[in-house]
Amino acid sequence: MEQTHALGRRKSAVARVYLSAGKGNVTVNDRALEVYFPLESLRYIVNQPMDVTGTLGQFDVKVTVVGGGIKGQAEAIRLGIARALCEVDKEAYRPALKAAGFLTRDAREVERKKPGQPGARRRFQFSKR
Repeated sequence: MEQTHALGRRKSAVARVYLSAGKGNVTVNDRALEVYFPLESLRYIVNQPMDVTGTLGQFDVKVTVVGGGIKGQAEAIRLGIARALCEVDKEAYRPALKAAGFLTRDAREVERKKPGQPGARRRFQFSKR
């Protein structure tokens, strides 16, 4: 099997995922997964697609991720891995990934701040007198 490429996005994070046959090593920005994501919850998010499909030790994953925070980056990587697994074997992995909701791009973005108010929706306190 050659290398499979997929793209994952979440908030302002963009993850380019390269999937190849291997022993299950996950590398994020040339660092090990445990070094890049010290929190167990974030590592769990990254490994969810492989856990659902039962391919936890079968593929090596190399990720380049830019932008956003660590939570958005982890969820972008999750989407990228799910899309790459679909490219590898659509019939085997797509139904499980679709049922788990890993193939849907979360389109929620931060709303921009508006002029004349302190935030996107928040107004300054109204004073009648």
